[in-house]
Amino acid sequence: MNYVPTPDKSWYVFSASYGREDRAKDYIVEDGTFVYIAKRYVQKTVNGKQKKVLETLIPNLLFVYTTEDKAEEYVKNTPALSFLTYYYNHFELDDDRKNPPLTVSRKEMENFIIATCNQSEHLKFVTESQCHFKGGETVKVIDGLFKGTEGRVARVSGQQRVVLSLSNVGLISTAYIPTAFIRPIDKE
Repeated sequence: MNYVPTPDKSWYVFSASYGREDRAKDYIVEDGTFVYIAKRYVQKTVNGKQKKVLETLIPNLLFVYTTEDKAEEYVKNTPALSFLTYYYNHFELDDDRKNPPLTVSRKEMENFIIATCNQSEHLKFVTESQCHFKGGETVKVIDGLFKGTEGRVARVSGQQRVVLSLSNVGLISTAYIPTAFIRPIDKE
């Protein structure tokens, strides 16, 4: 983690049109703000040859840790970022009866970063229908590439994986996780 949690900042979800999330990230990072874009390696054919290429896990989305005023400045008052918009929370309404910008809790975001920072080619952005959950308990991965990730055990693509939720954004599935690497989290 390269950011320091502060009470006046939140994790805002921004959308960059036409795949320009890296361009937005470069601008915002240069301005001194922390940005996270989840990426993974994929096999692609480039000039007739198979290559591993780094691509965005959730296309067009970037997560920005900033204050409400700074987020507003980036989206509405920065001409260099005219392609950047808020990703709105379609499950809530503010006082003006409009959808507010989506923010993700610090705990969920840290879990998301732990799960995706290794850029594994087996990471998947999935829908609930692609997941066959094994019970409802929350587990923690205690060893391996995804150590520290918390989520629910599910079969995805025929393999046992841990699926974590990013509120109002979607579900992310890890690579195969052996049962020996998973421990239930006690509910207190």
